[in-house]
Amino acid sequence: MEIKATIAGSIYRMLVKQGDVFKKGEEVVILESMKMEIPIAAEQDGKVELIKLSEGDFVNEGDVIIVFS
Repeated sequence: MEIKATIAGSIYRMLVKQGDVFKKGEEVVILESMKMEIPIAAEQDGKVELIKLSEGDFVNEGDVIIVFS
């Protein structure tokens, strides 16, 4: 399963790392767009398998940021 960017912008802060376990509703990444910080929360419980991007990387809406199980 995947966590995707909800808007175009930059990855401001990655709040999880590979192997972390998170709960539904927990913020996992914060995007920055037009000087606003936009948190992305997990839509279900999971464990981070792969982080595809790094802080500072630009993302388009729909780009995969985190792959989890």
